[in-house]
Amino acid sequence: MPSMSRRTLLRSMAAGGAAISTPALLTACSTGSGDSDVSNAGKKLAPWPAYKPATGPKPDLAPTGAGVQAGFTSYPADLVKSVSRTPGDGSTVKVMTVSFGTPPKPASANRFWAAVEKALGVKIEYTIVSQADYQKKMATVMAADPDALPDVINLYSGFVLPREAEFVQRRAEDLTPYLSGDTVADYPNLANIPTHAWRDMGRIGGRLYGIPLERPLPGSTLWLNQDTFTDAGMKEGWTSQDFAAVAKRATGGKRYALGAATGSLFCNAVHSAAHNAPQEWAVSKDGVFLPGWADERFKASIAFQSGLRKAGSYLPDATSISQIDLVTLYYNGTVGSMQDGFGAYLPKYRETQGKMTPAAALPYSVDGKPGGIVAARRSFGYTVLKKAKKERIELLLRLLDYLAAPFGSQEWELVHYGVEGTHFTRGADGSPQPTKLGEVENNTNLPLKYLAEGPQVLFVPGMPDAVRALHAWQQKVVPYAVRNASYGLQSATKNAQGTTLKALIEDAVTGIVAGRLPLSEWDTTVKKWRSRGGDRMAEELAKDHAANT
Repeated sequence: MPSMSRRTLLRSMAAGGAAISTPALLTACSTGSGDSDVSNAGKKLAPWPAYKPATGPKPDLAPTGAGVQAGFTSYPADLVKSVSRTPGDGSTVKVMTVSFGTPPKPASANRFWAAVEKALGVKIEYTIVSQADYQKKMATVMAADPDALPDVINLYSGFVLPREAEFVQRRAEDLTPYLSGDTVADYPNLANIPTHAWRDMGRIGGRLYGIPLERPLPGSTLWLNQDTFTDAGMKEGWTSQDFAAVAKRATGGKRYALGAATGSLFCNAVHSAAHNAPQEWAVSKDGVFLPGWADERFKASIAFQSGLRKAGSYLPDATSISQIDLVTLYYNGTVGSMQDGFGAYLPKYRETQGKMTPAAALPYSVDGKPGGIVAARRSFGYTVLKKAKKERIELLLRLLDYLAAPFGSQEWELVHYGVEGTHFTRGADGSPQPTKLGEVENNTNLPLKYLAEGPQVLFVPGMPDAVRALHAWQQKVVPYAVRNASYGLQSATKNAQGTTLKALIEDAVTGIVAGRLPLSEWDTTVKKWRSRGGDRMAEELAKDHAANT
């Protein structure tokens, strides 16, 4: 199979979302003197924005209230117009986001950039920060003079930035007066963002400070080379024992059934969810927060993974290879599976078309109980605005409203594909197909989608069967999604120490599965985690949860 370009691989990672965890490099951050009370406990809570679905093309496959996405087996023939007028006033707007692409061509030579500026009616000064540099850059931004902040800042959920909530509360505009309840109606595309995204973004001190980037319910997913696993005996309704046997049969020579990358903990998210272990936090009926790490099912998932490694089913370089390189090995058949975000389906289907068939794995059962899947945080980060006068905030919200246009709209097509005839042509099904210029000038390298975006839908250009397969998979697994109960909640201890404490856990998981540590070390690690701040987090999350229910 041809080798993949770095641009394609980075685009795949961006589409997949936060599929692996990376320990943060920072332990402190200055946002000014004194401490802020970011908890929602004891505060009057701002109502969530009133959800009003946008009008547009009807999906071929219906969504469900439980979390199955709308599916489009073909591109809408008639695109709607979701914004009635140019939102900008000719001024310059400074923005900053994370990026998973390569640096874009400068604005003066970038026709995609120019087309978006024209549509928005502003000049855009864009600070684009690679994922690798994001934490360091944000530390600098968070410690800077407030006047030096960009107008619009994307806060990416892939990392826990120390004292992030305190920074937002002090430096960002309180958007409650503009977006809470029915006031969001002034921005129809923002009103089209489902409530689940706002909830998982959460409030800070009872107030709304950001706009979430909505994401589907399925999170970290085990992506298979379907033929490899089928040939090895995979079947629906498999057990954990079946999975282990199939993985062993699918391994041989220089090919391995199970791929993993640095920071993915040997795909621990997938396996712990299959064991129905809480994903970091669970909450009891009486509101007590229970750490997933202390659950015996989580420990059992580590033991199961250790057995898979001892059987030789994992890629030997699983603790040292990057996610980018792992994608290459998955595409060329060296590994038969890999953990990635569910959103990675689009590049996986498109880049392997005619060479292999990717498939999202159905979870195996454990001890007779159906296995779970990882429920993602429904907000892939959020966007905040620098404090400013009312007129300026309203301008910035109009710009974000344009960028949040729904699938099937003219605005969505422009922001995601550029100008027809320049950046894309039409495929047989009418869907945009990037030109050579569109492969360079696009929404990956100029990542406007991380400022604001409409609700995600299932769509693979020219591959209706892939959309049907993904929709059917979601119908089967969504009822078994295991959610992290802490999403959208505030904890001062987590804000200050969460990254360091999580690294303690992750190092132990990797060490045990890799064979460097005995399984008996797990209980000791959990005790350390609890005594160093885990139990305080549980108390703080419980208080915040009580305030939000």
